[in-house]
Amino acid sequence: MDRPMGSKHPKHGFIYPVNYGYIPNTLSGDGEELDSYVLGVFEPLQSFTGTCIAIIHRIKDNDDKLVVVPENRSFTDDEIRVLTEFQERFFESEIIR
Repeated sequence: MDRPMGSKHPKHGFIYPVNYGYIPNTLSGDGEELDSYVLGVFEPLQSFTGTCIAIIHRIKDNDDKLVVVPENRSFTDDEIRVLTEFQERFFESEIIR
């Protein structure tokens, strides 16, 4: 988890209200490791293993984001949008299930 809840974005200065990290040994369309939002855990994490319930597909950006939650948790598309809006508001995206 390279950006735990409460940490500051290194370039843009906003604070992460959720845990955000990457999946080691993967590649996303942007050539970097595949990123993920961890929802449903309300404390800063160093690492996490959970269930992917959705993908946020950025339409004009080659960089999808996984939405990962604890086992047996779920979020509606609207809840996912609200919880990831702090960063996703800058991109046109769709939620894929």
